[in-house]
Amino acid sequence: MVTEPGTIRPVRIEDELRSSYIDYAMSVIVSRALPDVRDGLKPVQRRILFAMDELSLRPPNSSKKSARIVGDVLGRYHPHGDSPVYDAMVRMAQHFSLRYPLIIGQGNFGSIDNDPPAAMRYTEAKLSPIAVELLTNIDSDTVDFTPNFDESMKEPRILPARMPNLIVNGASGIAVGMATSIPPHNLSEICDAISYLIDHPEPAIEGMDEETVQATHERIDAALLDIVKGPDFPTGGIILGGTGREALRAAYTTGHGRVVIRGRAEIEPLGRAGREQIVITEVPYQVNKATLVEKIAQLARDRKIEGISDVRDESDRQGLRVVVELRGSADGPFVLSNLYEHTALQSAFPVNMLALVDGQPKVLTLREILQHYIEFRVEVVTRKARYDLKKAQDRIHIVEGLRVAQERLDEIIHIIRESDDTDTARDSLMAHLMLTREQIQAILDMQLRRLTALDRKRLEDEHNELQKTIGHLESLLGDPLKVRTAVKKDNEEHKNQFGDQRRTEILEEEGRKLTREEREPHFDVVVTLSRNGYIKRVPVATYRLQHRGGKGVTGMTRREDDVVRHMLAVDTHDTLLFFTDRGKVFSLKCYQTPSDASRTSRGTPVVNLIPIPKDEHVTAMVAVSDLRQNAWLVLATRLGEIKRTSLTRFANIRSSGIIAMDLEPHDELIAARPATEDSQVMIVTTKGMSVRFPVANLRDRSRTAGGVRAIRLKPEDHVISMDVVTPEARLLAVSKRGFGKLTRIDSFRKQARGGKGVIAFRVDERTGPLVAAKVVQGNEDLVVASAKALVNRTSLSEVRDLGRYARGVWIMRLDADDLISSVSTLSPSSEQDPARMSGTSAAPSTESEIHPDSVETPEPSDEEILEESDSTDQDNTNG
Repeated sequence: MVTEPGTIRPVRIEDELRSSYIDYAMSVIVSRALPDVRDGLKPVQRRILFAMDELSLRPPNSSKKSARIVGDVLGRYHPHGDSPVYDAMVRMAQHFSLRYPLIIGQGNFGSIDNDPPAAMRYTEAKLSPIAVELLTNIDSDTVDFTPNFDESMKEPRILPARMPNLIVNGASGIAVGMATSIPPHNLSEICDAISYLIDHPEPAIEGMDEETVQATHERIDAALLDIVKGPDFPTGGIILGGTGREALRAAYTTGHGRVVIRGRAEIEPLGRAGREQIVITEVPYQVNKATLVEKIAQLARDRKIEGISDVRDESDRQGLRVVVELRGSADGPFVLSNLYEHTALQSAFPVNMLALVDGQPKVLTLREILQHYIEFRVEVVTRKARYDLKKAQDRIHIVEGLRVAQERLDEIIHIIRESDDTDTARDSLMAHLMLTREQIQAILDMQLRRLTALDRKRLEDEHNELQKTIGHLESLLGDPLKVRTAVKKDNEEHKNQFGDQRRTEILEEEGRKLTREEREPHFDVVVTLSRNGYIKRVPVATYRLQHRGGKGVTGMTRREDDVVRHMLAVDTHDTLLFFTDRGKVFSLKCYQTPSDASRTSRGTPVVNLIPIPKDEHVTAMVAVSDLRQNAWLVLATRLGEIKRTSLTRFANIRSSGIIAMDLEPHDELIAARPATEDSQVMIVTTKGMSVRFPVANLRDRSRTAGGVRAIRLKPEDHVISMDVVTPEARLLAVSKRGFGKLTRIDSFRKQARGGKGVIAFRVDERTGPLVAAKVVQGNEDLVVASAKALVNRTSLSEVRDLGRYARGVWIMRLDADDLISSVSTLSPSSEQDPARMSGTSAAPSTESEIHPDSVETPEPSDEEILEESDSTDQDNTNG
């Protein structure tokens, strides 16, 4: 509806918004963001190439300033900002962005590190040889032209495109409500696929049933996929086969999919004994190398990927080279697998082959893209033939007139001499010779040198050649098969001139993907869990070896109300079992716990990893290398109950946890230990009493059953430890005030289950109650943590062997307001042998025990502590 100027027309706002939005969306889709299926170019790219051709910036000629090119594009064809034009021009010149760059740039045109290009006033450019193929025969009426934005000149709607640019160089763009992402391909493979489709045209599907049409398409698609192996990215890389190959096949046959691509990396010896390095020479397409190097370094610093000692970017003009140096104990394949998993060294390229077909966006298959290109090239070749035919016909018409003039030269000269002017001579010649106006004009324009006998011969030869040309072109236009053959010939010539080898390797067999457990290296770590539920793991070497009686180092940055409660020295592949005070158990792989390079960090809330109920807390942690081994799990409670059950019953623990032991209302689970049928267990109480008996005395009970009495407790006493006895072992006992001792196990005779037990440690006001007891060999390293999060690591060889009635020696000197909260031991070979480590956590302490009165206790000497009374047997058993 046309409205006169100055009038007001009521319009519904939703109608106006809908109309305006649709206009805007279609403008973006058609005129800015999406490429045309025929030449594979967006409007701005097409205008840049055409403007450069108009400036004669072809390969033999010199370059011109980019600012001049951008100015011509803006002033003639593209009335938008200069930045988008220059950005598009830069991308067409980047060898890492386009498989076959369309522009030769001089100067800084950016880098794979995402460095910005120099300003357009500093750089120069011209067309590349392959870009000329897109413009070949553009002046031979092969494509339509349209007026530019101000109708002062004309620009091509499309380029003749002798190269299948859309599928060869790919495309990416985001329109309104849609996006395109077409990967680049190898020119030789695409040309072979085009030749195959020309030789095997799709049969007419009219009259075919749907199943026949589908079968025909599947047959053609299968043949094309045998020719086109996959995308060929300018940055190389490796496309994973296997399931990735199937995804690629789906992308080519539906237009949607994804391609998984890895950078090329090799593991090389470093030159020093046993050390290796990973050398990255290719990265996935569109991956920022600098960001990749920074990400690898960050993961190494955060210990998210173990085994990396250094990362260097050694790239230069000769090529890309990133070196990841490994530690001596690191496993190269494991580290490389982790790099694939956690960095962009392995990336997924989305495939969405959307392009404009007759001005409308459409998702296309590989077969459809190639067929549209062939149809377009047939049209271009046909129009070129018609143009050449008309040109040849016009020329032969003139040549025939010139031949007549040479035969009747004297007569023509006489008529010209007798004529008063040129118009009279032209009219007289037309009437006398019976020739057309164009022929007479050519005769009048003929130079005298054309009257020689030699020139007559040339005119005859030209006439004969024109007759052959006209015959060939008429034959070509009269036979569609010959037109397709001409297209194929152009295609093969283009392949021979510009075809090259693939850069991207395609693995036919992807190989089995490593699980996370396989990717994680075996590593010795210390896992700590605080009373408030913060868990972390750090390398064993974080805690350096100290002498007995030291004050320790800070093991955690804590709040006033938090202490280290549990500590395990384990292997990263062990399974951690978390037992709560209410008898539930949860499981977690050690490598799933948060790794922290700092021993002072607080850690991560364990409830973020396992769903522990709010009214429960972890009272025991067990590390098991294999839950399916033929062994038992022995559980003990605070009030002296015990049970054994098969370890295999915990092989499949639900994420929400399962019941490990049925408890009395006021009882708590405080210890859990793996054991065998021949094992013996020792239970120790906070007042220093102990009982030792065989596991065989306990009958196998179901997982949800309760326990039986293990020890008869004195008033206000409770169990702090239950451990498995080993031959030639010792009992390590540590009190809250930092005293400890080793006592030979054979000092404790076997007893019946359920008795009062015998003295294991003489408890008094100086020592404080026992906080932990553990069966050890005596050559381990002892790691002790205090309530103030101080951690002391010392060798048990510095702790004396004492009798059952001794109070022990200083293990760790504490401040007056500090207490021991956790005790763990490390295998003596843990830092040399990455295979195994052992560790247990101390029994939980009550609130009053963790925060005693701040009265300073006098520091006794070792001699004062070594008071023993071996002559008096104070055993009190039920025998």
